[in-house]
Amino acid sequence: MAATTLSPRLSVRRLAASAWSAPGVPSALGGLLYDLQAPIGIDSPAGVATRRLLQDGPMLDAWCSDGPLLAGRSGCVRWRHNGHWLYGALDLDEHGQDLEALARRAYGDVFATLDQTGFTHLQRIWNYLPHINADAAGTERYRRFNAGRQQAFLDARRPAFEGAPAACALGTREGPFCVRFLAGLRPALPVENPRQVSAYHYPRDYGVRSPTFSRAALVEAGADQVALLISGTSSIVGHASVHAGDVLAQTRETLNNLRAVVAAANARGDARFDLATLEATVYVRHAEQAPSVRATLEAEVGAATPFARHALYLEADICRSDLLVEIEAHAFAAGRIDRVGA
Repeated sequence: MAATTLSPRLSVRRLAASAWSAPGVPSALGGLLYDLQAPIGIDSPAGVATRRLLQDGPMLDAWCSDGPLLAGRSGCVRWRHNGHWLYGALDLDEHGQDLEALARRAYGDVFATLDQTGFTHLQRIWNYLPHINADAAGTERYRRFNAGRQQAFLDARRPAFEGAPAACALGTREGPFCVRFLAGLRPALPVENPRQVSAYHYPRDYGVRSPTFSRAALVEAGADQVALLISGTSSIVGHASVHAGDVLAQTRETLNNLRAVVAAANARGDARFDLATLEATVYVRHAEQAPSVRATLEAEVGAATPFARHALYLEADICRSDLLVEIEAHAFAAGRIDRVGA
């Protein structure tokens, strides 16, 4: 088993937006702020045009690690790093541009940033694009995004299939095309879900170019800790969406997939993760269904669990128009990653 060598420790703090300047938070590498009217800038959390549900006030996930920070810009990417971890953000207005070309440009700048800074290994990516399920010249916008994203990976000679980073892609009602990413000095260990076809092996029914992401990633997070970064997860079995029109059945199926990913991650080392302790972000297509989704999650996982108590509910469109809910998550546990056979 590979020893944990990265230091200092990577961590995530879920905070009210007003707490960004609290003690300890200014050392944050970056913050992903969920708010319709969010400030943009490397010294403030990078906002995305999502709306928080069920509770009031904007929230953010602050990705933190001790040490002095260096900030800069590469192309359209704003970044900040501490010598061990790098967090980057970009926001591009489309202005009538083709989304495929825009995604290719955006990811080209992401890879240029990694090359220039030396943080060559993507760990986790978040994508937000307006009107993700809308038609664009006869092709769904998500599929055009996938084509541009994959081509950028191939252009940069990065793993576009097996070995791709963990990621999600959500639709917003407004705002720019946004990419947020975490990178490090060592590669993550990709984790797949045995209940699902790997996204990068989807048949052409889902687009000429397949989505470029792994179901999850294990990351050596310093101080003998392992981070489990779970991509956006929905009600998909094999490669097919299931339980069309039934948000509660989709929520339960999504939990089944999360359990499978956690079990697969636990098989790759001695770190132990559990569904009940994941820090979850729950995206709901129709805001009025959020209370029912929350009730189902609490019934399935336990209302007193960290998963249920800390879950953040947001309004967003899911990457397939027949999917009503998506959950992404992360967790940290003591242990090491077993890279044998990776």
